[in-house]
Amino acid sequence: MSPSIRALPTATLVLVVAAGAQAQDAREASVAPPPAFTDPARAAKLRSAFPAIDQLMRDFAARSHVPGIAYGIVIDGALAHVGVSGMRDVGAGIAVDTATVFRIASMTKSFTAASILQLRDAGKLSLDDPVERYIPELATLRYPTSDSPKLTIRHLLSHSEGFPEDNPWGDQQLSATDAEMGRLMRAGIPFSTAPGTAYEYSNFGFAILGRVVSRVSGMPYAQYVRARILIPLGMTVTTLEAGSVPASRLAHGYRRQDDRWLEEAQLPDGAFGSMGGMLTSASDLGRWVGFLLDAWPPRDGNEGTVLSRASRREMQQVWRYNGASAVKSAAGILALSAGGYGYGLGVRQTCRFRISVSHTGGLPGFGSLMRWLPEYGVGIVAMGNLTYTGWGNVAEQSLELLAGTGGLEPRQPQPAPVLLQLQGQVTRLVNRWDDALADSVAAMNLYRDESKARRKVAIERVRLQAGDRCAPEGAFVAENALRGSWRLRCATGDLRVTVTLAPTTPARVQYLDVAPLGREESLAPPPACR
Repeated sequence: MSPSIRALPTATLVLVVAAGAQAQDAREASVAPPPAFTDPARAAKLRSAFPAIDQLMRDFAARSHVPGIAYGIVIDGALAHVGVSGMRDVGAGIAVDTATVFRIASMTKSFTAASILQLRDAGKLSLDDPVERYIPELATLRYPTSDSPKLTIRHLLSHSEGFPEDNPWGDQQLSATDAEMGRLMRAGIPFSTAPGTAYEYSNFGFAILGRVVSRVSGMPYAQYVRARILIPLGMTVTTLEAGSVPASRLAHGYRRQDDRWLEEAQLPDGAFGSMGGMLTSASDLGRWVGFLLDAWPPRDGNEGTVLSRASRREMQQVWRYNGASAVKSAAGILALSAGGYGYGLGVRQTCRFRISVSHTGGLPGFGSLMRWLPEYGVGIVAMGNLTYTGWGNVAEQSLELLAGTGGLEPRQPQPAPVLLQLQGQVTRLVNRWDDALADSVAAMNLYRDESKARRKVAIERVRLQAGDRCAPEGAFVAENALRGSWRLRCATGDLRVTVTLAPTTPARVQYLDVAPLGREESLAPPPACR
């Protein structure tokens, strides 16, 4: 106890302690449980779609002439289903199995981003550090304009460094040596835009990030990723070197030419490996997606030792916007999509899903995809051994099959205790206006926005139209921890009551609306797109 507290009279000390306890209670009342799934049969419903997804995947492989495929469905952080089809080695007629290892190409970028955030969290670098601090070969880089900012690590993570898109060129750089990459950087890298002004996909940028990981950690990139990410997560199959994969597990890569498959050479790991050199199995890739998916929702509890949930969520936020599109489907439905790039991951918003996180991977001989819906706890991984296997449409169709089960619903926000407490007080106020009660729930703005007298008249008018004896019916529909609506069933009609609490402790009502509600009308908000 501090000397100043000891000097207080006993009665005063009791009041101070009591006030502190009340303030603590008020703060705790504003803390809500994390959003939660409300359907106890959800997982079983989702699993019922697996047979249809299996058929969809087999049909896709046959139609697209993919020699072999492996795919999986992730539910709530765990791989719930794995499927395989076709050949991993066409010449020898050897089938794909659940242990088969495929290249995943640019999906490697998410591992590179996680490595950078690990080092950031350990205090060894800042995302806003100039890259030349760690890569002196870039100190003489000639920028496109005199007002261009120095390249930062954040620019590289979000594809906003201004380097030109380099997929065809980048695909062939995996085996470049450190010395060759150093010469490329010292010779200068041309800019297509000024740094920090636009999105443009750059494999070179993520190769440089791999070099940052090595320089800061003192370990080769491949060794760092294996020691700090793969092994702790139990991803024992995943590697950056095709030569280390047992021949009995390695998927051979192919391209389709003149109605036959031609085998592509397996490129060895090199200085560009951090942009696209990784190989893995469906099981290991499902574990990685489960790890990233498990960052949601924000909550208390153990986070593991690899990367904090906050940093994993940081990877899954848009840090560089890359545009919007509107495409009409064959059924005539307009599909809207907007989003950008996070850190090693793409993030999109559509009318169907508020957040969809994904990345694809393509190299000569291979094509892959990982996609997940953070708010729904569901993800898909897919790998094929055909050059640039295009998984986008079949992944979308798989999600629709999951949705068709009725089990693909988002977590529902949970109201904070104080919101439920104020629900009871506001319900009493609607039934019978009382100035003292109104004053006790109102934030300081409520009567300034509309006077107390006018609010009283408006609420009494709609309540009289609905009849007396209004009581809450059904679940509280929380939009978030401190905002929501509920239905009042009255004698002759229903009312919708909506409140938003102010950012104060104790929380008070800053917005209040009471309106008629049809008996069959839902409290749920309308879809984002109609």
